[in-house]
Amino acid sequence: MAQTPSTMLPLGTPAPDFRLPEPATGKTVSLSDFQDAPALLVMVICNHCPFVKHIRTELARFGRDYQAKRLAMVAISANDVANHPDDSPAKIAEEAQTYPFPYLYDESQAVAQAYRAACTPDFFLFDAARKLVYRGQFDGSRPSNNVPVTGTDLRAAADAVLAGQPVSPEQKPSIGCNIKWKAGNEPDYYR
Repeated sequence: MAQTPSTMLPLGTPAPDFRLPEPATGKTVSLSDFQDAPALLVMVICNHCPFVKHIRTELARFGRDYQAKRLAMVAISANDVANHPDDSPAKIAEEAQTYPFPYLYDESQAVAQAYRAACTPDFFLFDAARKLVYRGQFDGSRPSNNVPVTGTDLRAAADAVLAGQPVSPEQKPSIGCNIKWKAGNEPDYYR
C-alpha cells in the first residue's frame, strides 16, 4: 500500500473557496454556508482508501462529538471515478450515511488542488477568520501499526481553536493513499 504524506499547506493560509455538490442530498454546499461557525474542518477523503477505512468509525464519532461543539465540518472526495468507481457520486451518497457532516464530490479536482491536498485522508482546520491553524494527521494510527484510532491530534487542534487558544505548530503530516488524479490533472505540487 503506497503511502503519500500531506503537503502541509502553510499555516495562516485563507480557506480556499468551494461550491460542490452533495450527492446524498442533491444540494450544493459552499464555503459561505459555514460563515457563522467558530471553526471549520475541511477533510479530503474517499471511499476506497484503506487509510480512510481504518479511521472511518472514529472519524464518524469525531464528527458527532464536534458537531455538538459547533465545529463546522465538510468532507470532499476528488478521486478520478473513471478509474476508481467506488468513489463515484452514487457511492459517496451511500457512504455519507456514515458521517454527520456533508460529503461532497469535487469532479474537476480544482478544490482539492486549491487546498494542495495530496492524500486521503487530508485534514485542514480553519479558525473563525478562516485562516489555517492545523493541517496534519488524525492521529498516529495506520492500518498496520496496531496504534489505536483515537483522533487525538485532530481533537487537540479542534479543542484549542474552539477554546480560542493557539494550536500547536508542531504538526505531523497525514499519511494516506494518493489522490487519484485524472490523466493530465496532477498538480505541480504533487510531482
